[in-house]
Amino acid sequence: MNIPADLKYTKSHEWARLADDGLVTVGITDHAQEALGDIVFLDLPQVGRRVAEGEECAVVESVKAAADIYAPIAGEIAAVNQDAADKPESVNQDAYGAWLFKIRPDNAGDYNGLLDADAYGKIAAEEH
Repeated sequence: MNIPADLKYTKSHEWARLADDGLVTVGITDHAQEALGDIVFLDLPQVGRRVAEGEECAVVESVKAAADIYAPIAGEIAAVNQDAADKPESVNQDAYGAWLFKIRPDNAGDYNGLLDADAYGKIAAEEH
């Protein structure tokens, strides 16, 4: 199972990366894409939408199921990855490269409250 140490994670299988510009990039983990199977559709949030931590803000559909994607932190949607929406299979090919959206955090410190790779690895292993 691929769990990069430089990212933060949620119990609901989103990954997050804090950029130098303060934006937090969000996607689904390798574990999540593997569990979903072949991803066929992404419904991404609108740029400018305000989201609360834990709020459903996107949907990933696969040949097996649809899964809600939750905002790991509160803030404003600053960007969406239209390339991933156009080619949803890219999430299966590279879950950590095919990000879904970026959030401008309300509180930059919230990022530090997310799970580290070790903590997420334990959660994912229990489900595996």
